[in-house]
Amino acid sequence: MFRRNENVEALSKLRKFESRDIVKRLGAIPPVRIHIKNHPIDRPVTVFNAAAILHGDTVYVYARVILGYFMYVSAIAVVPVPLHDVLSGTINISHYPAEIVIYPSTKYDVWGTEDPRVTEIDGKWYIVYTGRTVNYFNPAIRRERTLPAVAVSSNSDRRSWKKLGVVTLHKDIRSHLVSDKDSFIIKTHTGDLLVFHRPHLDDDTFYAVVSKLDELPGEGLKEMEAKDTKIVLDAAPFEVKIGWGTPPIEVGTNKYLMLIHGVDKDLEAYRAFAALITYDSSKGAVVESVTPYYIMEPKVLYELYGDRPLTVFPCGFFKVDDKAIVVYGAGDYVIGFGEIDLNELLGILEDAKAELGS
Repeated sequence: MFRRNENVEALSKLRKFESRDIVKRLGAIPPVRIHIKNHPIDRPVTVFNAAAILHGDTVYVYARVILGYFMYVSAIAVVPVPLHDVLSGTINISHYPAEIVIYPSTKYDVWGTEDPRVTEIDGKWYIVYTGRTVNYFNPAIRRERTLPAVAVSSNSDRRSWKKLGVVTLHKDIRSHLVSDKDSFIIKTHTGDLLVFHRPHLDDDTFYAVVSKLDELPGEGLKEMEAKDTKIVLDAAPFEVKIGWGTPPIEVGTNKYLMLIHGVDKDLEAYRAFAALITYDSSKGAVVESVTPYYIMEPKVLYELYGDRPLTVFPCGFFKVDDKAIVVYGAGDYVIGFGEIDLNELLGILEDAKAELGS
């Protein structure tokens, strides 16, 4: 169905079913300390799988919120959190106002707006989220049950968002698409728009791919066809599937560091590993290195026990000095925050790159 990068198999073989957790836990925000200002229901039932972007001294957290369990329909709420609260541990005691900013309203997301990722492109903020389409609960239609939906922030307060459309596959593959998740968009230094996404096809295989987009539409709700789609990473032999976790931290020109989640075949726990990805116009996106082991796994109580036990699900990733802050869903119930020493992580990836080249 898709073309594959040449080093995909070697990367998969490098990885081991082993964890060396290097993420310092900073704390968590549970739903009881989130207060929704623009809905009659003040407190969500759950708040998790949160994107994050740092602007000045404020971390804008875009979290998946659920107000009731009947159909488990999600919206996305913005929760502005002072950076000081994250670094000092104040997130463990403070209450935060929130506003629902993206919610079901179209045929592409009528059953839920899930698992956002946020990136900045040409001075604008873009959220890509998983839209549960009108097909989601229809047992007769096993096609395009979820699609990557794209929204743009339309003003400086980051509370008003306009939906632009959804990312679709080429017509020859589209009829085989069951769902597409774990998505975000970046713009490279060469001006190319890349969409990272994880199609699930009717062969019951999940593909970690990178595609190109011609442009991001400015008006109207449009379907944007993903082009030049390539598989850049496979699940390891011990995994059910992998999926893109966080948008990247840029660590060089067209060189990106990001986190990826993996689900093992034993417990089906969600853990995270890291990858270093490079891009040029001729080769496209290439995974240069991966951590040979998971660098984050469920270990504290709110990660081990929740609506979905044994789950860490990173969606936000940003740099503060020589540290990277990870914002993640813990147990599908709370928003977790962690800290990684960037030099340590890049050192692990460089060693793994040398091993791949040997």
